[in-house]
Amino acid sequence: MQTDLEIAQKAKILPIEQIACKLGLRSDDLELYGKFKAKIHLDAVKENKAGKLILVTAINPTPAGEGKSTTTIGLADALNKLGKQTIVALREPSFGPVMGIKGGAAGGGYAQVIPMEDINLHFTGDIHAITTANNAISAILDNHIHQGNVLGIDPTRILWHRCLDMNDRALRNIVIGLGGHAHGVPREDHFDITVASELMAVLCLSDSIEDFKKRISKIVVAYTYDKKPVTVEDIKATGAVTVIMKEAIMPNLVQTLEHTPALIHGGPFANIAHGCNSVLATKMAMQLGEYVVTEAGFGADLGAEKFLNIKCRNAKIHPSCVVIVATIRALKMHGGVAKEELTKENMEALNLGISNLEKHIENINKFNLDYVVAINRFASDTDAEIQALEQWAKSNAHPIALSDVFMQGSTGGLDLAKKVMEVIERPKQEFKFLYETQLSIKEKITIICKEIYGAKKVDFSKNAKNQMATFKKNGWDNLPICIAKTQYSLSDNPKLLGRPSDFTVLVRELKPSIGAGFIVALCGEITTMPGLPKVPAAEQMDVVDGKTIGLF
Repeated sequence: MQTDLEIAQKAKILPIEQIACKLGLRSDDLELYGKFKAKIHLDAVKENKAGKLILVTAINPTPAGEGKSTTTIGLADALNKLGKQTIVALREPSFGPVMGIKGGAAGGGYAQVIPMEDINLHFTGDIHAITTANNAISAILDNHIHQGNVLGIDPTRILWHRCLDMNDRALRNIVIGLGGHAHGVPREDHFDITVASELMAVLCLSDSIEDFKKRISKIVVAYTYDKKPVTVEDIKATGAVTVIMKEAIMPNLVQTLEHTPALIHGGPFANIAHGCNSVLATKMAMQLGEYVVTEAGFGADLGAEKFLNIKCRNAKIHPSCVVIVATIRALKMHGGVAKEELTKENMEALNLGISNLEKHIENINKFNLDYVVAINRFASDTDAEIQALEQWAKSNAHPIALSDVFMQGSTGGLDLAKKVMEVIERPKQEFKFLYETQLSIKEKITIICKEIYGAKKVDFSKNAKNQMATFKKNGWDNLPICIAKTQYSLSDNPKLLGRPSDFTVLVRELKPSIGAGFIVALCGEITTMPGLPKVPAAEQMDVVDGKTIGLF
C-alpha cells in the first residue's frame, strides 16, 4: 500500500475558495495562505445556528495505534456521503512529535486532511506565533527584572517558562542571564513544548479577540518577594502579545481527501494540557454545518474528560454523541500481549483488554452522554476476534460499528455513520458535568482520579498542599481542573495497562493557568517538554526532486 504521504500527494485538491463556497462563505471572508489553505475572519459567520456536535475519543493509546484522527476524518466524510452537511474540526499537529515518534494529526490512509505536508509542518504559522508570543512575555519579564524590578518580582518564584515547538529534553532545565550584569539577572529557567504553553490554552478557550485579550492579561507569570501574583498585564505585555497573535486567532480552513470542509485550529496536548481544538473553530463549524465531528486528545480519561469538564463548560456546548475508538490490536496489548505478537490471534488477551474499553464507556455514561464504539479495523484482525468483540457488545447493549476508513475512505465508515445518526436522534438525558467548580481543588482532583481513573487513593505532595492554600488565598480555587498525567494508563503509571485497581495517584505540583481558566495538576512523572526517541522520525525525512519524502 502507498504511504499516507504518497496518498496525500496524489490526491485531487480543490482551491480553498470552492470548499469555502460549500459553507456559504465568500472570498472576502477568507485570508488566503496559498491556493489550498485559508483563515476565516472571525466576523464571517453571523447566523446563530447550532449543528450537532460529535466527539471522537478513544481507549488509552498504545504503540499498536488506535487511529482516532483517521476515524474522525473518515466519519465526517461518511456523514457527508449520507447527505448530512458535515464539517470536521481538528487540532493542529505539534512539530515536535512529527519529528519524533508520535507522528502527525492529519489522519491516515484514505481518511486524511490535506495538504498533509503543510498541516503537519508549519501550516499557517499559528504555533510559531504562540512560540513568539510566549517568549516575548519571557523577554519582557526578564527585562523588567534587569531594568530595576519596580514590581519586586522574585527571580526564584517565576512561573512562566520559555517554549519551543520541538521535542528537546536538553532545554527542560537551564540557567539564563550568565555573562555579567549587562546580560541580565542569572536565574533558573525551563522550556516547555509550545503546545503546553498557557497561550495555547488561551487561544483554544477564547470566544473572541476581546475575550482573548482579557485572558492574556490575567496570566500569572511570577510572584513578588512578598508572594503576590504578577500578571502579563502587570508587566505591560498584553498588547504586544495580542498583536503577535492577531492572525493566529482566526480558524484555519482546509479539506479532506473527499473535499469535506475541515477547520483545524489550536493544538494543546491532552496529557499536559486540555487536549481540544479551539472553541472559535468548533462553534464556527457548528454554525456552518449540520454535523460537526471533532476529537479530543489521547484516551477518554484525558481528552474527553477535559473536553467535557473544561471546554464544554467554557463554551456552553456539549456533544450529541461520543464515538469511542478502539482496535483489536490495542485491546490485546491492554490484555498483556507484546507489540511483536499482536498479529497472532489471542482471544484471552482480547477479553482481558476489553476492560480498558469498558472503563471508558462507564466514564462517558457519567456525563449522561450517548456513545458508539468504533472498532478501527486492521488487516491482522481475525474473524473470530471480530465476532467475539461484536458478541461482547451485543451482550452488554453497547452500540458498535466496524470502521475501515483507512483503507476505504468514507465507504468504510458508512456503518459507523449510520449508527452515530441513530444515536443522535434518540431522546437525550440532560448533560451533566462530573463536578461543580465551587468544590475545593482537592475535592475536584479527587473526584477525577477516583471516578474517571479508578484510583483507590489520591496523595498530595507537601508542595501541592502549600500551592492549594496559596491558590485559595488568591481566589483561584473555583476553577476547573486540568490533570497532566501519562496517556498510556488510566493511572499515573504508564506501565499499568488494562483497567488497573488499588492504585494511588500522586499529585506532586499545581500550576495556575488563570488566563486559560483552569488549574493544572501534575501527576506522576509527566514532563511538559518531551524528548526525541533513539531513532526519531526526522531521520527518514528529505526532499527529493522537489518532493517531500519520509513524512509518514
